[in-house]
Amino acid sequence: MFGKLWQILSHDVGIDLGTVNTLVLVKGKGIVIREPTVVALHKKTRQVLAIGTEAKRMIGRTPAAIEAVRPLRDGVISDFDTCEAMLKYFINKVHENPGKGMFTLPKIPRPRVVVGIPSGVTEVERRAVQDACLSAGAREAYLIEEPMAAAIGAKLPVEDPEGVMIVDMGGGTCEIAIISLGGVVINRSLRVAGDELDEDIINYMRTRYGMLIGERTAEETKLEIGSAFPLDSKDSLATVVRGRDLSNGLPKSIKISAAEIREALTPTISQIVSAIQEVLEETPPELLSDIVERGIFLAGGGALLRGLDKKIAEETKMPVYVADDPLTTVVRGCGEVLNNLDLLSKVRVTGGLR
Repeated sequence: MFGKLWQILSHDVGIDLGTVNTLVLVKGKGIVIREPTVVALHKKTRQVLAIGTEAKRMIGRTPAAIEAVRPLRDGVISDFDTCEAMLKYFINKVHENPGKGMFTLPKIPRPRVVVGIPSGVTEVERRAVQDACLSAGAREAYLIEEPMAAAIGAKLPVEDPEGVMIVDMGGGTCEIAIISLGGVVINRSLRVAGDELDEDIINYMRTRYGMLIGERTAEETKLEIGSAFPLDSKDSLATVVRGRDLSNGLPKSIKISAAEIREALTPTISQIVSAIQEVLEETPPELLSDIVERGIFLAGGGALLRGLDKKIAEETKMPVYVADDPLTTVVRGCGEVLNNLDLLSKVRVTGGLR
């Protein structure tokens, strides 16, 4: 009886539990939450003070008694209790507003949850994500690999007997996969992605200009003028970066060009391109011919880096396409399998009841 009641009163949700951002999709309603994966805690009591956007604003600005933490690192849970608190907050938030003009019953947050996870995680790391979802209030928690979710969200024919190649570049991991007949044939999960690009900019500013900048400044600089390939119309872009002079500890401002930031990002971009080439080398010839014809599809926030598609196309000699709204492809894929339970049974890696 209670199981049926929960099904009636709960919204089934798909979650892209990302290292940088968490997106939540409600079945039948679309994406309802897009917030940074950041939690602000009191250091001594471990009380949660803020979650999401409000917590991100605190990064680098907290007093001694408060710390802003990211409960995921490289796509996996690094702080279980904090991650559980964040998931519980998002699940409860989804159930707070059933909609205007509706007869509203008290919502019992016991939803079916589908979560996208990196393909390279261990069984222990998978179990941690599932346990966090169940502890946060889910009645069922299913996990699917992020490249599969991204391919489904990008409307690629994953169940066909033909090869599909997807590169999902998020904040903590870069997922490269060849998919056919509803399964992953070959995959490579790199723990090198958007966070490493930010770190490249921080290191570049330190070694080239003797200036220390924070994570937020590095990310803003990457978004503003970052690129992976020379773009004539964009190479004249420049921005002012502010930080601390390491020689005297005083504030310092420097004007940086797009070409300099591209130079800083080159080592990490080259590492990702090399991994794509290695996966192509391992791909069976029949599937490779399909991929040559269809091209490589880019998803995730990293796909928005200017010129990344052109860089990969030049190195692989293959067409490269950026998925529509690449930031949401994984969570949209989770939403698709909520509507198609037969597909969910094929692509899930683990999941079920507590």
